[in-house]
Amino acid sequence: MLAALTGMGLSAAAGLNAYIPFMIVALIARFTDVITLPSSFQWIESPWAIGVGAILLITEIVLDKIPAIDTVNDAIQTFIRPSMGGLIFAATNAAESLDKSTWMGDNPWVGVVLGIVVSGLVHSGKMAARPAINVGTLGVGAPVVSTAEDGASLGLSLVAIFIPILVIFALIALAWFLVWMWLKVRKWKKRRLERGGPDAAYPRP
Repeated sequence: MLAALTGMGLSAAAGLNAYIPFMIVALIARFTDVITLPSSFQWIESPWAIGVGAILLITEIVLDKIPAIDTVNDAIQTFIRPSMGGLIFAATNAAESLDKSTWMGDNPWVGVVLGIVVSGLVHSGKMAARPAINVGTLGVGAPVVSTAEDGASLGLSLVAIFIPILVIFALIALAWFLVWMWLKVRKWKKRRLERGGPDAAYPRP
């Protein structure tokens, strides 16, 4: 049960930023005994995987804070974030140090599917909200929201590993935040339309 909660939390975190939970799992597995990855997933903690992950993480952090480019990046990440969610879910659920149950470890495909679904749902919410935020705030909100998402991904990853029982509450809070953000931006767009017409909500370059 705890391993499943860990996998769900890390998968949700991957839906916000694919590389933050990957790097956290890789570094913790490499330098501590908190996570002991099975042989089939030990490549995650290898120096080359950590190095590539670090480069991709820096790239993601930068691109996700640039209006318009962040939308293109989200489109590309549609394939990457759910895949990363499935990978991390399967890897952590197969780690014996997280759960004494062997069922999930013996059936890694379950973790992959659940990880893809959870990460995909979070990514879909993020992808739907971001263009509206860019339009509603004229691009100013992109770096602010992106930073908040990175912080949420980091916090959720750490909670999933060290206090997995809190993952349920963290996922509820994340769902509430995504819905609230989307509704907030809809109100901004509606007000701009009422004040200045269609061009106010979709300004011309």
